[in-house]
Amino acid sequence: MITQPKLKRFNQHILSKFQIYNSIFITLPFDTIKNTGVLLPLFNEICEKGFKTGKTPTQIVNYFFKKYIDNHSEKEKFDLLFQFIQYIERQIVLFDAVEDASFSIIHNMDGKGTLRYTKEEAFSQNKKEALQEYLENFKVRIVLTAHPTQFYPGSVLGIITDLTTAIAENDLIRIKKLLAQLGITPFLKVEKPTPLDEAVNLIWYLENVFYHSASNIYNYIESNIYLDKKADNEIVNLGFWPGGDRDGNPFVTTEITLKVAEKLRQSIIRNYYKDVRKLRRKLTFKNVAKLILELESKLYQSFIKPEKTFISFKEFLSKLEKIKDLLIENYQSLYLSELNDLIYKARIFGFHFATLDIRQDSRIHHQVFSEIVKNSIKNKLSIFPENYLELPENKKMEVLTNIKGEIDVETYSDELTIKTLGSIAAIKTIQKNNGEKGSNRYIISNNQTAINVMEVYAMLKLTTFPQKLPVDIVPLFETIVDLENANQIMEELYTNKTYKKHLASRGNNQTIMLGFSDGTKDGGYLMANWSIFKAKEELSKISRKYNVKVIFFDGRGGPPARGGGKTHQFYASLGPTIENQEVQLTIQGQTISSNFGTIESSQYNLEQLISSGVANQFFDSLKNELSEEQRFLMNDLASLSYNAYTDFKNHPKFLSFLEEMTTLKYYAKTNIGSRPSKRKSSKKFDFSDLRAIPFVGSWSQLKQNVPGFYGVGTALKKYEDNGEFDKVISFFNNSKFFRSLIENSMMAMKKSFFELTQYMEDDKEYGEFWTLIHDEFLTTKRLVLKMSNQTELMENYPQGKASIEVREAIVLPLLAIQQYALIKVQEIKAQKNPDKKQLETYEKIITRSLFGNINASRNSA
Repeated sequence: MITQPKLKRFNQHILSKFQIYNSIFITLPFDTIKNTGVLLPLFNEICEKGFKTGKTPTQIVNYFFKKYIDNHSEKEKFDLLFQFIQYIERQIVLFDAVEDASFSIIHNMDGKGTLRYTKEEAFSQNKKEALQEYLENFKVRIVLTAHPTQFYPGSVLGIITDLTTAIAENDLIRIKKLLAQLGITPFLKVEKPTPLDEAVNLIWYLENVFYHSASNIYNYIESNIYLDKKADNEIVNLGFWPGGDRDGNPFVTTEITLKVAEKLRQSIIRNYYKDVRKLRRKLTFKNVAKLILELESKLYQSFIKPEKTFISFKEFLSKLEKIKDLLIENYQSLYLSELNDLIYKARIFGFHFATLDIRQDSRIHHQVFSEIVKNSIKNKLSIFPENYLELPENKKMEVLTNIKGEIDVETYSDELTIKTLGSIAAIKTIQKNNGEKGSNRYIISNNQTAINVMEVYAMLKLTTFPQKLPVDIVPLFETIVDLENANQIMEELYTNKTYKKHLASRGNNQTIMLGFSDGTKDGGYLMANWSIFKAKEELSKISRKYNVKVIFFDGRGGPPARGGGKTHQFYASLGPTIENQEVQLTIQGQTISSNFGTIESSQYNLEQLISSGVANQFFDSLKNELSEEQRFLMNDLASLSYNAYTDFKNHPKFLSFLEEMTTLKYYAKTNIGSRPSKRKSSKKFDFSDLRAIPFVGSWSQLKQNVPGFYGVGTALKKYEDNGEFDKVISFFNNSKFFRSLIENSMMAMKKSFFELTQYMEDDKEYGEFWTLIHDEFLTTKRLVLKMSNQTELMENYPQGKASIEVREAIVLPLLAIQQYALIKVQEIKAQKNPDKKQLETYEKIITRSLFGNINASRNSA
C-alpha cells in the first residue's frame, strides 16, 4: 500500500476529524455551548478579516457586538467573552485528542530515528557488534519537572485520554458523551497546586505512559539488537523534580520531599501488583503458581501498609528470575514474553520509579553554609577556623578540602538552614526506602565557583553522610559568563584531592547541567546555544584529560527559546568534540503531554532521542565536526546577535514594556504551578529575578516570541550587507548544528503574529519599541528564508506547519479578547476614578485567556 504524504494524512486524519467532531460539539444540548458555538465562528471570521485589514482588537470586538449582539449590557458582553474563552479551551482539548489519536498514522513508527530503522541500518553496514557495544553504556534520562507551562487539571487529562482512545476507535457514541462531559467539566484551578499535587499529576504519566513505553524499548533492544542476550543497561532512566526542586519554591519542604518519594514507591509497587495479578491468571503451573501468589500477596501488603516492608526489590527481582527459569526449563517458555515484560520494567524502575532530584540555588547554600560556620564556631566545634568567613577563596578551598567533623541539625533555629539540611537528610531516608536510585543527585542552580560545589559536599558530609557519599553533586551553569568559566571551575574540582576521591567512588562520572532557559534570557538565542555548545566542548576536553566521564544534563523548556523545538535533531547534530554517552534533559508542561502523553508518542520520541546518539556516533551524512571557518562564522554570528539582544534588553522601554504591555504580571495569578513567578518576593520588578518561563511565555502570549529570534536577523544582515551571504548559506547547508538552530528559530517565528499587536505601533510611549521588535522579526524572517532557500517558514515540515496553523487559528479569537482586555485595563487605570469592579473583570479575562494559548501552542513557555 502506498503511504500518502504527511500533509495529506494530516488533512485526512486530523483536520477533517477535528472539523467533524467540533461540529458535533456545537450541537450539544447546553444553552451556553450552543449559543457560543454559533457565535464563535462569526467572531473568528471578524478577527481574521479585521487583523488582515489593520483593525485593532478594540475595533474588532466592538464591531462584532454591534453587528451580532444588539443592545447588549456590559454583563452580557463579559459573559459572552468568558464563554468564548471556555469554548476555545475545549476546542484545543479536542484538537489535542484528535492529534494524539492519529499519532501512529502521521508518524512513521518504523521510519528514520526509530530503533527498528537504526538497527537495520547498523546491521546492513556490518555494525551490529558496534551498536550492541554502544548501547551497553548509552542512556536517555527524561526528567519530569513541574514548571508551570500547562494548566489542565487531572479530570481534564482523564477526558483527553478517554477521548483519544474513542477517536482512535471511531466510537461516535462515546465521543459524543465525552464531548458533553468536556463541555461541563471545570478547567479552572481555584487554588494554587501544592508541590505534592504537581507530583501526583506527573506520576500519572509515569504509571500510564512511561511504565509501558520504556519497557517496550528495552524489550525491542534485548530481543532484536542483542538477539535475546541480556541487556545489562536499562537504556531509559526517569528523573523527577516535583517535591525535590527547592530553587525559588518555598512550598517544597522536607515533609513534601519524603511524601513525593513515598508516592513514587507506592505507584511503582501498585503497577507491579497489577501486572503480577494478570500473570497469576496465566501462570497456573506447579511450583510457579505458588511463587506468583506469594509475590502478589507481598506487593499488595506493601502498598496497603506502606509503613512496613514486606518485600525488598532484590527479593522481587530474584523471584521473577526464578519463575522465568522454571518456565524455560519445565513449561516450554509459555507466557515468557509477558513475564519478561515485567522483568524489564523491574530492571528499569526498581522500587523508586523515578529518581527524585534535589535542587537549590548556590546563593541559598552560601547563606546556610555561613550559618553553619557561625554556629560551629559559637559552639566551639573544631571544624572551621574562627576567621573562615573572612578568608580568601583559595584558603576557604583548603579548609573545605580537609573538612572533618559532624554537626547536629537540631542545634539550628534558622528556618532556611533547617529546610536546606532537611533536604539532605531526606536523601538518606529515600535511599533507605526506595534504593539509592530513589534520590542520588543534588543540583546546584546558579553555580559560579568551585566553592559552590565544595560547600554542598561539606554539608552532605557534615550532616548526613560522614563515610561513603552515595550522591552525585551536579553544578548547573546558566548565564553566559558562567558557561564561559565552567571548564575552569571543573578543572579546579577535578584536581582537588577530596573531590577527586569522591568522583572515584562514583565511578569517575560527573554530571553537569546546562541551562538553556536562563542562558537565552541572559544572552539571546544564538549566543546561548553557541555558549552551551562551546562549554560542552571545553568540559568534554577537560574531563577527558582527567579520565572523567562527563554527562551533560540539559535544562530545556518547551519552546526553541528555552532549548526546545526539534530536540532530537539538536542531539544528532553534536559532533565528536562533545561527550554523548548519555542524553539527559528536562521536560515539562505541554512538552510532557504533547511528546510523551501517550504510549505511542512517548515510545516514538524516546526512540528518536536514543537514535540521535547512535546516528551521531555511526551514520552521519553531514560532517558534524565544525571546521575552523564555520567556528569563526558561528562566533561572529553569536557575538553580533548577542550585542543586538543586549542593546534590546538595555533599551529604556524594555522593562516597562514587559510590565505594562504584556501578560507578565498575570502569570502569577493563573494557579498552574506551585512555584512563584519570581525568585524573590519583592514588589519591585527586577529582570535578573524574573524566571525564564513567564519571561518567554509573555512574549508568546503577545505572539512575538522575541527570545526565539531576536538578534538572528541583525547577525545575518551583516553578511548580506558585506556581500558574503553565500558563507551563511553554505554554513546552513553543511552544518547540522547550525541548521537545527535556524529551523528551531523558524518554528518560533511561525508562531508569531504581529498583526495582533500592530495597534502598539501608534502608542506614544511604546510605538518605537514595538517597531524595533517588528523590524527585527521581518529582517530575521526574510534572511532565514533566503539562507534556507524557502518561500515560507517551516516549508520543509508541512505537517508541523499545518498543525501550528490550525492551533493558531483556534486561539485567534482568544488572543483578540486578551489584547482587548489589556487595552481596557490601561484605559481604566488612566481614569481619575477607575471603576474597580470593571477593572477586576477585565483582569480576570486576561488571566483566564492565558490558559488556552499556553495549551494550544504546546511549547509556548
